[in-house]
Formats: sequence, structure tokens, C-alpha cells
Amino acid sequence: MQRDLNAMSATEYDLVIVGGGITGASTAWDAALRGLKVALLEKDDFAHATTSGSSKLVHGGLRYLVNGELKLVRESLRERRIWENVAPHMVHPLPFVIPTYGWGMKGPFVLGIGLALYDLLSYDRNWLSDDDKKLPGFRRLSKGKALDMVPSLRREGLTGAMVYYDCQMHAPERLCLECIEGAVEYGADVANYAEVTGFTTEAAFGRGVKVTGVTVADAVTGETHTIRGKVVVNAAGPWADKTMAMADETPARQLIRSKGIHIITRDLSGDHALAIQSAIGGHFFVIPWRGHTIIGTTDTVFEDDPDKLGVTEKDIVDFLRVVNDGLPGLNLKREDVIHFYAGIRPLVDTTPKEEEGSGKKDSYNASRAAEVYDHAPEEGIDGFISAIGGKWTTSRHLAEQVVDLALKKLGRQAKCETHCTPVYGGDMARLKTFIERAQRRFPHLAPDIVENLANFYGSRIDEVLATADEKPGEREALLKRLAPDNPVIGVQVVHAVRHEMAIHLDDVIFRRTGLGTLGNPGSALVKQVAELMGRELGWDETALANEMAGTLRLFETI
Repeated sequence: MQRDLNAMSATEYDLVIVGGGITGASTAWDAALRGLKVALLEKDDFAHATTSGSSKLVHGGLRYLVNGELKLVRESLRERRIWENVAPHMVHPLPFVIPTYGWGMKGPFVLGIGLALYDLLSYDRNWLSDDDKKLPGFRRLSKGKALDMVPSLRREGLTGAMVYYDCQMHAPERLCLECIEGAVEYGADVANYAEVTGFTTEAAFGRGVKVTGVTVADAVTGETHTIRGKVVVNAAGPWADKTMAMADETPARQLIRSKGIHIITRDLSGDHALAIQSAIGGHFFVIPWRGHTIIGTTDTVFEDDPDKLGVTEKDIVDFLRVVNDGLPGLNLKREDVIHFYAGIRPLVDTTPKEEEGSGKKDSYNASRAAEVYDHAPEEGIDGFISAIGGKWTTSRHLAEQVVDLALKKLGRQAKCETHCTPVYGGDMARLKTFIERAQRRFPHLAPDIVENLANFYGSRIDEVLATADEKPGEREALLKRLAPDNPVIGVQVVHAVRHEMAIHLDDVIFRRTGLGTLGNPGSALVKQVAELMGRELGWDETALANEMAGTLRLFETI
């Protein structure tokens, strides 16, 4: 995967996609598999925003049943199964515990009805080739067993708990990257740090204009390019309305931006997650992840520039109050927070016109349903499609709808194949067997190193390890751990630069290796990664110091 905006500017594409998060990545993957010539452009790094700032869940959305969104829940549950099938190294079953209180709306009877419906809507959940991925139906726990499993539960009124199953991702930013790599494998051209700053247009037959491409500012070279495309797709996530405004100053669709923060702490719940209701701050999840615990998320309307998103000390303190209210036995303090991060959910704004400007926007109760918007009928802008809203779990299906519309505009036909095609790295039968065989194939590497490689690269392990042999004399050094207690090895860093378009230090620390996703790995390790990258990219001492300073700042509150 190589970055070449000069070559891209000399090519005419069927589809130009703006945005390198999971919506844009899935769209590029789908379109490339259907034979379209695809370009994807991302203003920062791939998966740098909402895609990596999630709760790491692939789930149906149990609470959407309360809103009567049966169609969205069914879509999400179907897509959950598809992700398990096409990305077996990335998407894994996760049991959830929900405490029940009293015998009313929060009691076992009402919750049992909801979970029975949830299981019914996921009737195909076990249509899987890997038995380890299959999800049992829900079950009830007594009060005593609930407290044995989760001693920190609020005891007043507790009548027991329910256990149900959803899924989580090992590394959402890498799953997004694998969709992009899958698109490149089928002929797509992609570039990160390539900001779309405007559209090129021509007069359309009859009325309005036709979008013919985009202008792009290359953040690496400072050059400006024009990328031509027959159809342009806006998959810019929290920036989607700003992208629409480049084509029409008063776009017909608006977003609600919802800020959600997560904190990471020590292991609190073993191998099961918790879904907890707080009296002072809505619901939150306690999620086991890579030997730690993610707690999230908040849900507040964010009206600032999405480029200014960050986590404040007040955000953390306020959220800890909510967590300790919901789970009083935890008594978490600020010093228990190892790491934190924020993301923005881009939600379709369905606020009634009479309430616009009243401050009544509600991100918590806003639907997570997506919209594929054709700008031609309403705004007279042909060749321009926006993918708005949605959730991680349903991104593949959203992309399918986008490509269906693009093909219609292009006068072509081709069936979607992403529901039955493994992602780049997902071509395996049973993950457990794959890991065991890989550990036997690479006896010179420690078992935990091989398991980590399998989790991050899946069936493409050999490609990563082959990077160590590309230049004479590098192999021994690149196959060593970066730190004694860490399974990441040097070749992963070099592979990220040479073959995964990593340009800045934080690309590797956060979005290629996962070294920083559990908190600051330490200045010594960060420096080691920076030096490996610097040798590849020709950084001098000043550039290396700037990269380190910029990356270490990302572990601080704003």
C-alpha cells in the first residue's frame, strides 16, 4: 500500500471517497470488490477519529429496542454475525451481565422479554464456520450468583441479573485498515494526510451542477492536487456536514455530534462485560479488553469544531461520579485511570424545525440509523452522495447501500460481496487452530508474540514477518521485542512505514501496533519506535523530537 497523489491526480476514478474511517473504508472495499476504480482520501490518518474512539463493540444495541427501532436492531445483529465471519481474528464473543432491580421495568420479567426478542431477532447468530464464535441465548442469574460475579453491584433492590452475548473488536483501527488494504488489493488507490478542500464541478444537463472531482491539499508535501471522479462519496463522519457545505452553503442535511469519552483502568470484571444504569448519568458499559477494562461511554452534544475534540480533567472526574453511582463498590479514583480517549458519534439530526436553535438537541435518544443521501434530487448536485450517521456495526451494510446507489448513477450492475469475503487478514477457518499452527510454524518467536501477530494481522502474518528480510542484516534486530513485557516486535513498526502508509509516530503507536491504546507505554519505548521510523523516513533529530513530543501529548488531558 503506497501513497502517490501525483499518480492519483493523473487517473479518472469511478468513485472518489472522502473519509478514511470505517464508513469510507467499507465503501472502498465494497466498490473495489465490485470492479469500480476507487480513490479514497483521508485528511488525517486512517481510522484516527470516531472509528478508533469507540467502545470496541460490535453489537445489536439492546437499548434501541426500547425506542422501537426493531429494524435497526435486526440489521445490527445480522451485521454482527457477518463481521464475525469475515474478520474472525478481530471480532469475538463477549458475555454481558445486566443487573435487575425490583419487579417493574428494571426487573427480570421485563428485561427477560426484551432479551428474548433480542435473541429472536438474532436467529441467525450461529450461522458461523467457527464454533468458538457461536453465541448462546440469554440466561438469568440469582441475586447470590450476580453478587458472586459482580461484587460491586448496588445491592438495594437487587433481584438478580441477566447474561446475554454480543461481540467486541480486538483493534477497531486495524479492522478499518484491513478494509482499506482489501480495497487496495483489488485496485483502489488511497492516501492519508490528504485533505479534500473543495469540489470541481461542471454544468449539468437541465439544471444544477455535476461534481466531477475534488481538490486535495497534501499535508506531507504542501502540494495541491485535483482528483477526478464520476461519483464522489462523502464519508467524512463528524465532518460530513462540513464536507456537504463545500458543495452547498445550506446543505439539506445536518448532524448532531455526540461526544463520548472512555476511561481505561485495571481488570475489573474478568471475562464478562457489565451493562450498568446510573441514576445520575444514564447507562454505561464496563468492558474487558486486552487485560484491562474500558468504561464508557458518555453521551453529550458537542457543538465545537470536531478537530478540537479532547478529554478534560473535568470530563474524567464527572464520569467517575457516574461510574461510582452505578457501581458503588468500585470506588474508582482519578489515579485508577490509566488511559482515556474520546470520540464523536455523527448522528442524523432529526430535530423538528420548530425546535431548531432552541438548544433541545438530544444525542442520547437520537437514532443511530444511517442515511444515504443523494444530493441530486433536492439540491441539484449530481454525482455527489453523502453517507450520514450510522454505527460501527452497520458500516458494512451502509457501504453496500452507498455503492448500490453509485452503481445506479454509473449505469452499471454488480452484486455486493463484502458479506461473504474475508477482510484483508481474515482468511482463516478457526482462529484458535490458526494461532496454534502459527506458533508451530514460527518456533523462533515466543508464543505470545505469534498470538499478538495473529490478532493484529490475521492470515497476513507472513507478509509482516517477510518485511524483516527485505534488507540484509535487519532480521535479527527486527524480530526482537520492543520491551521485555510487550509482544510487539520491531518489524511491525517497519512494516507499518513501508507497507501500511504510516507517516507520523502516532500512526504507529495508536493505529498500527496498538502500543498506545492502553495508555502511555513509556518514553523509552516511544523513542525506540520513533528511531525505527526515523531511519525509514529520514527524520533528523529535530523531526524525531517533534514527533515524540506530539505523540506524548496525546496521553494528556486538554
